[in-house]
Amino acid sequence: MAKKELAITLVKSELIYEVQNKTYLTGRSRETGENHEQVANMQVNDDEEHKNQILRSLGDAYRELKTKLSNYLVETTAKSTDIQEADTGDFKFALKMPSNFNQAASDSISAACHKYLVNTAICDWFMITKPDEAKNYADLAIVALQSIRESVNKRSVPTRTTPSDQA
Repeated sequence: MAKKELAITLVKSELIYEVQNKTYLTGRSRETGENHEQVANMQVNDDEEHKNQILRSLGDAYRELKTKLSNYLVETTAKSTDIQEADTGDFKFALKMPSNFNQAASDSISAACHKYLVNTAICDWFMITKPDEAKNYADLAIVALQSIRESVNKRSVPTRTTPSDQA
């Protein structure tokens, strides 16, 4: 049975922006704690220390996601670059899907992969700055992973041919 290849690109700058924005909003909306500024600083302070933490967390989440998708992952012989420290270079991978994979689920897979990386990175940040918030984002990452699993299992329903179709 022939396989379909599904290429996925997760734009690093979009991932970083979403992590920064969500942590900023969370920090600002919960100003009652003593470390709300540290929570919000991931976005407000775009200094190297915070950016490097985001990149490390995204890199770790990316490698973890690839492990979780290993049954579908197209194997490459290319050595992966150091994605933790580089600002540029998007996260790219390809999945081999069955020939009857419903292509309409492609956007759902890509969006759920994006959410998984963002929520995992935010969970890492909150483990440092606000541990009581970390579980919320760990749970959201699990939901994104479940969405990925559901989406990769979508199949096109075969159409039945009639004798008039064959004429």
